[in-house]
Amino acid sequence: MSDSGAQAVTDAVASVASAGEVWRKGAGIAGVAIGVVAAGAAAGVAIERLTVGRGIRRRARLALDSTGPYGALRGTPGTASADDGTELYYEVDEVGEPDADLAPRRRRLFGRRDPAPVTVVFSHGYCLSQDSWHFQRAALRGVVRTVHWDQRSHGRSARGAAMAQSGAPVTIDQLGRDLKAVIDAAAPEGPLVLVGHSMGGMTIMALADQYPELVRERVAGVALVGTSAGRLAEVSYGLPVAGVNAVRRVLPGMLKVLGQRAELVERGRRATADLFAGIIKRYSFASRDVDPAVVRFAERLIESTPIDVVAEFYPAFAEHDKSEALVRFDGLPVLVLAGDKDLITPSEHSEAVADRLGDAELVLVPDGGHLVMLEHPEVVTDRLADLLTRVGAVPAGTTVDGYGATSGTARPGS
Repeated sequence: MSDSGAQAVTDAVASVASAGEVWRKGAGIAGVAIGVVAAGAAAGVAIERLTVGRGIRRRARLALDSTGPYGALRGTPGTASADDGTELYYEVDEVGEPDADLAPRRRRLFGRRDPAPVTVVFSHGYCLSQDSWHFQRAALRGVVRTVHWDQRSHGRSARGAAMAQSGAPVTIDQLGRDLKAVIDAAAPEGPLVLVGHSMGGMTIMALADQYPELVRERVAGVALVGTSAGRLAEVSYGLPVAGVNAVRRVLPGMLKVLGQRAELVERGRRATADLFAGIIKRYSFASRDVDPAVVRFAERLIESTPIDVVAEFYPAFAEHDKSEALVRFDGLPVLVLAGDKDLITPSEHSEAVADRLGDAELVLVPDGGHLVMLEHPEVVTDRLADLLTRVGAVPAGTTVDGYGATSGTARPGS
């Protein structure tokens, strides 16, 4: 091993040891559990540093950002006002020809252009934005009316007003009311297909719980991707049971403290970008051959979520329980889809949702992680297209023909 390689390993080990000391002082045994994840990521970073310098890694990230323009699709913008005054940003893609500059890259998804009287509303997950639906948006663009929105404090939406004014924590019920406000503003009439990933799926459940008449009168279909109806406090995230239990006891308080020192923490996140990149990849993807530009895109989405927003939303998941609300979807075409190796919302949670619904279509994607719509977009888009066909939103007999594969050298619209 070269001297520089040995020094890289030494530096990485020292970094983990130093981080472990901080955690031990601040959180006792929780530091050990979190360290399991950090050490695994740091080991990969140490190996990379044996041959790849910091400058090269930085140039590689910039190159990936420029060659993988994921999240670049934009629609007609609008804002909806939540019941606490929070401004929620959304974009609408209408039926018709896509922008001229997008046309050469776009694969025709369906056989004909007849517009259907339906709006597909996409709700994204925690620490993401509407751009996380990039591949599905590209496939449906110009074919069916879609609405993509940013959850409060995420993407281009404003910070939650209730939190700013009184320190009131976010609840999943609040997100359900936010979705209702977006629907009222962007799709006040006509049938709806509701599509949600992770927290977005929980948002749809909260909407159904609070507005059953809306579901009964207007919702034509539902797609729940990598989500859960409750019991998230039992998820181990791939960590030892004892360790994750210790983490759960102290993490809410630790996140609150970190959120109060957001500027300092954000500087630390930037300084340890390589370490966090390893953690993000572990918890986002299960495949080995995901396009590096897609992995980098996921990093950018998650890194752009401020630590105080992370802290603001985290407690809501422990309290989330919408298993009883699932009855609102009885009799509707429902797609329940998850990656079979999802560490955030394990596929067992999707199986439980499907079991509760009875007639739902359950799809478990092999070698799929939490960001399955980015990791295996061709599968997600295909099943979503089938759902839209079943509800009469698009012509029957259509296929997606593998649109959006992210392995190898695939690129947007290829």
